[in-house]
Amino acid sequence: MNLNRQPLGLEALVDALRRLPGVGPKTAQRFAWHLLQHDRQGASLLARSLTDAIASVRHCDQCNGFAEQDRCDLCCSSERDRAQLCVVETPADQQVVEQTLMFRGLYFVLMGRLSPLDGVGPGEIGLDRLLARATDGVVTEVVLATNFTQEGEATAHYMGEMLRARGLTVTRLARGVPVGSELEYVDPSTVAQAMRDRRSV
Repeated sequence: MNLNRQPLGLEALVDALRRLPGVGPKTAQRFAWHLLQHDRQGASLLARSLTDAIASVRHCDQCNGFAEQDRCDLCCSSERDRAQLCVVETPADQQVVEQTLMFRGLYFVLMGRLSPLDGVGPGEIGLDRLLARATDGVVTEVVLATNFTQEGEATAHYMGEMLRARGLTVTRLARGVPVGSELEYVDPSTVAQAMRDRRSV
């Protein structure tokens, strides 16, 4: 009998928490102990909220971001400029661009970026859906707002070639965003400047 073995339920909780980005085994264990020892009500709330979110949140049919209906509020808004389409990697990146108040068009969320070494190709990030969305006859400019990482740059280059070949104007965020950074962690004023200074690619 292993006297050092934790209860199976606790082990399962630690393993589940380790799925979160940046959470290693010790941090996951600390989170699990805290929830079970000090905040069981919070643990129940977390469990219910996750279950509810999984059941109710889906991908928007138009922008591929998160929504509770077939289309998100942004895509349904009559106040947005439908001729401009901003392509971002994640919903977090979309939120950062929105917070700048500099972009009044619509979005397409890739939910990833090209990474051949990880087996992520054009099909895995929905570039066929992006192409259909961008060539709907309404969009005239596509703003590439992928991150300035190696994979983000490669994704922007691939999309730029693909979209320009269809006669679209393609622009890229200016280099106000630091190289190697991710939009989620850049302050909104820097992203606003990059949006103002976007350039043709």
